[in-house]
Amino acid sequence: MREEGQPAVENHDDGALRERAAHLDGQDPLAHYRDLFIGTDSDLSYLDGNSLGRPLKRSITDISTFIRDGWGGRLIRGWDEEWLELPQAIGDQLGRAVLGAAPGQTVIADSTTVVLYKLLRAALAAVTDPARTEVVLDTDNFPTDRYLVEGIAREEGLSLRWIEADPAAGVTPEQVREATGPTTAVVLLSHVAYRSGFLADLPAITEAAHRAGALMVWDLCHSAGSVELDLDGAGVDFAAGCTYKYLNGGPGSPAFAYVNSRHLASLKQPIWGWMGRKDAFEMAAGYEPAPGIRGFLSGTPAIFGMLAMQGTLDLIEEAGMAAIREKSLKLTAFAVELFEAWLEPLGVILASPGDPDRRGSHITVDHPAFRNVTAALWEQDVIPDFRAPHGIRVGLSPLSTSFAELFRGMAAVRDQLRG
Repeated sequence: MREEGQPAVENHDDGALRERAAHLDGQDPLAHYRDLFIGTDSDLSYLDGNSLGRPLKRSITDISTFIRDGWGGRLIRGWDEEWLELPQAIGDQLGRAVLGAAPGQTVIADSTTVVLYKLLRAALAAVTDPARTEVVLDTDNFPTDRYLVEGIAREEGLSLRWIEADPAAGVTPEQVREATGPTTAVVLLSHVAYRSGFLADLPAITEAAHRAGALMVWDLCHSAGSVELDLDGAGVDFAAGCTYKYLNGGPGSPAFAYVNSRHLASLKQPIWGWMGRKDAFEMAAGYEPAPGIRGFLSGTPAIFGMLAMQGTLDLIEEAGMAAIREKSLKLTAFAVELFEAWLEPLGVILASPGDPDRRGSHITVDHPAFRNVTAALWEQDVIPDFRAPHGIRVGLSPLSTSFAELFRGMAAVRDQLRG
């Protein structure tokens, strides 16, 4: 009987590729981390870690302990004893382990959409030159980024300058240099393109924005936890990202905001709430923002939503982002190898950069049949995700994805296309 998701008839090339997957797993220094995640002992092939990461087994204990001892045992005392400090404490760990950010610049709060809104409005308010009335963004950025900027531009009477991004690649430093100038206020881009997986040159683009006199805002949703970052070293002004992809925070876990320390003393974020006040429990009249990154909080922190990501941050600190990135490169390279052997002959197109160094941790492949193929794959416990009009994204989370799992999933895609 064949293994779930395997082709009915395996030819010589399949056998060689299966052996290669086994060899890559055998040589993988991060392979043992996979056993720490729920569900990895099944035949399910999960190729969507770039949308929602698997939960860690320790999260069951962490959350149960919190319910019993923290919430249930300490009750309201928990706010004074620990919870009020969690947004900054976890933010500092995230900055240290993932973002390349010194302490005091990262905080966990809100959703990515709300965080980006705060950062964009704060950045625009910091621009003092009345001639700077343009925001630069690209046509293939994630929808929430585009919608936010369109809404803010309408409110503030700003102009938008659109960079026409190649859907199979992304925005280049040359395009940013051409699009920016004396009228540019802010540039907003994604580090890893959500559709193609293109990895933007963050240091060079940040430098290009600064040379034009503009502020730089990065969306790190598809890179945080899978790609090495050095926000401080690159001089990034602002960044936001979610925590439920490669950081395994769980569905709807809160986002993070990064604000470079050189801006913190002068910036004012637009959503004033009690948790961002200098003394949240003073309950006094008038809003006085808390100093530093805490001033970017608004409402009550989602403590539950922060618990699961702590386990992943501990693993990332242990493994190191350099090793995680190295595995990510090998995973996407093997995915492309399987694509070339199995899917390209069936008319599938690679809609991602061919150079592994120019990719994040997912690839996209296109075929007109993929909408229906994806639905059939999900029924077989093979789970990529579909992106209109006809793309399948193969998302590979380095700490929880094995090469054998990738082999099974890509084989199932091929078999569905063959009918």
